[in-house]
Amino acid sequence: MEKMKRVTDSRIEWFKCVQYEDINRNNKLFGGRLMCWMDEVAGIAAMRHAGMQVTTAAVDNLQFKKSAVLGDILVIEAKITHVGNSSMEVRVDVFREEPSDGLRYVINRAYFTEVCIDEQGRPVKVPYGLLLESEVDRAEWDNAKRRIEMRKERRKEGY
Repeated sequence: MEKMKRVTDSRIEWFKCVQYEDINRNNKLFGGRLMCWMDEVAGIAAMRHAGMQVTTAAVDNLQFKKSAVLGDILVIEAKITHVGNSSMEVRVDVFREEPSDGLRYVINRAYFTEVCIDEQGRPVKVPYGLLLESEVDRAEWDNAKRRIEMRKERRKEGY
């Protein structure tokens, strides 16, 4: 019997206030800075699931829906959506949180592929499967399988 972890076991919620060093000349958050934070949070979620080192192999569906500005409170959430042999897919959502009422507005979303690695940086098996406890978990898993197939097709086509 494969050892399992739940989606909630490795879920991350990280808060960040946009500072001067995070903004561009248009007084908006640098997209690259946000991508860096997302990558870090995705990696932490994957390490929490696997209990070992990981590296980012791919990023899919990176969508900038809204911008963020100086002083905005950002909430970056990550959760495991699929576990394969040596890789895991991590969904990362970024929200701007309104300080007055706590409402959150989506500003960005992406899916990261994280690969378990050994001390020499070689891919190794993910030691835990993913226990799907809800319909949302199952839907994410099914959607992840479609994204995996699309990635394989894009590789065949040279993308």
